[in-house]
Amino acid sequence: MSDYRAPVKDMRFVMDELAGFKELSAIPGYEEATPDLADAVLDEAAKFAGEVLAPLNRIGDKEGCKLTANGVTTPTGWKEAYKQFCDAGWNGISSPADFGGQGLPDTLGIAVKEMVCSANLSFSLGPLLTTGAVEALITCASDELKAIYLEKMVTGEWTGTMNLTEPQAGSDLALIRSRAEPQADGTYRVFGQKIFITYGDHDMTDNVVHLVLARLPDAPAGVKGISMFLVPKFLVNADGSLGARNDAYCVSIEHKLGIHASPTCVMAYGDNGGAVGYLLGEANRGLEYMFIMMNEARLGVGLQGIALGERAYQQALAFARERKQGRDALTGEALVTIDHHPDIRRMLMLMKCRVEANRAMTYYTSGLLDRAHAATDADEKKRQLYLAEFMIPIVKGGGTEMGIEVTSLGIQIHGGMGFIEETGAAQHWRDSRITTIYEGTTGIQANDLLFRKLMRDQGATAKVVFGEIHATTKALGASGKPELQAIGLRLGAALKAWTDATEWLAANAKTGLSGVLTAAVPYLHLAVTVTGGWFMAKAALAAAGYLEKGEGDQAFYRAKIATARFYADQLLPQAYSYAETVKAGDAALAGMGEEIF
Repeated sequence: MSDYRAPVKDMRFVMDELAGFKELSAIPGYEEATPDLADAVLDEAAKFAGEVLAPLNRIGDKEGCKLTANGVTTPTGWKEAYKQFCDAGWNGISSPADFGGQGLPDTLGIAVKEMVCSANLSFSLGPLLTTGAVEALITCASDELKAIYLEKMVTGEWTGTMNLTEPQAGSDLALIRSRAEPQADGTYRVFGQKIFITYGDHDMTDNVVHLVLARLPDAPAGVKGISMFLVPKFLVNADGSLGARNDAYCVSIEHKLGIHASPTCVMAYGDNGGAVGYLLGEANRGLEYMFIMMNEARLGVGLQGIALGERAYQQALAFARERKQGRDALTGEALVTIDHHPDIRRMLMLMKCRVEANRAMTYYTSGLLDRAHAATDADEKKRQLYLAEFMIPIVKGGGTEMGIEVTSLGIQIHGGMGFIEETGAAQHWRDSRITTIYEGTTGIQANDLLFRKLMRDQGATAKVVFGEIHATTKALGASGKPELQAIGLRLGAALKAWTDATEWLAANAKTGLSGVLTAAVPYLHLAVTVTGGWFMAKAALAAAGYLEKGEGDQAFYRAKIATARFYADQLLPQAYSYAETVKAGDAALAGMGEEIF
């Protein structure tokens, strides 16, 4: 397996030119987020990711986790690496300073998180879930619970989980059966079983804080009757020390296709009298609170697809530059490295441009969240938040689907050696395959985009995005540069395809629901394709500006424009076919029953 080197130059470019990091230091609360600080943070994070976490990736894949009489054990080196991770402050990089975090903007923190995911995805999942749990506690926990748990979770001394899924209740949370019985002392006794709980148990910390969805005895049926409870592995004494072992145990761990070093646990609550839990927020609002974690997690999982794509691209490029095979079709030279072959170059460029496009979308969304958090004007806060929420299913669905396709291309470039485990190319694909499933499948992301984000304001937020893309096409056309104008023509046509498909969905949402639901995933792919082209176009405009001024790394900027042109030529035309697929709806199934299958 090749080494991992964080693409710091591209990260900084995207942060500054597309996510607006350069302007953040002028916003109250982010004064310390200067370019010099960002450079220092990213340089140190790159060293940690490359030197500490990346070498453990293969070890973790081979060893996996084990369930013993004393709980789950992680692979060799995991505990030591996690301690270094926390001691360096990486766990709380974007968490509030009031609770032990560094308080830095997400626009910087997300680049660090990408490095950690690229270097070692299985390792990264523990901190990812903890960060989401922290956000939920900040929002809905009592001051007493915050005082006990938050700082230890922000610093990473304790980790956090989210417990939704049950054997009979996958994505349909209305079917949850776990229950919580109130006690005289104000606590609750929680009973039930949860499955697929990432880092539900491990040996890296001495406590795990579970956020568990369960029903109260008098709860209404369905999702309106779900509450959220904090259930620690160990109870906490009044002085902050750990007390008795709680009745919350991992009873098995799953044997998975990938992410072998991330313990995916079946958790049993209450087998020995009931697990002590504490109600978070108000009763019957648990699903609302859990979605605070879910949004954080969905953005993070989209990032995982990008991170794995980057890692696979780096490995495929290194292999292509070393592997000699065949004759150069243009020069006739015999036994050349395979990066000379046009089809290999095509695949490498597909990997590169798709990773860069999705990275830009994700960092941009983090910038929106930073601005929403910092905004003092209510209308501006709502505008930034609505844009971010519109983007999250695009980031999650797009990043994860891209990750699977790009890691698969990495195997293809390796040829037969890509199918051999010892090269490590297959691990990236195996690890990526879960990302389109957990924290909401691609279909769930598509329905979220369509019904919760597109239609909640009658398409007003979408029109803002469409308007900004149109402005980019105009800037490209007015540039006077043929390569930028070519990108602009492609982007303009793709935008029209997206707007046409959106109008079709709006017109059929009430009278043709089955067709609209059938079109949801193709519509998501359409949105991802056009949005990615938009950000690649913005990147090309920024790069052209630096070339014109003769500033910075000229080769990097030329490559950025060429990569954007490649995306426009090879990927944006797919927008037309996605739009046609959307508008076809489920016409082919009209009048057909089960016999079609």
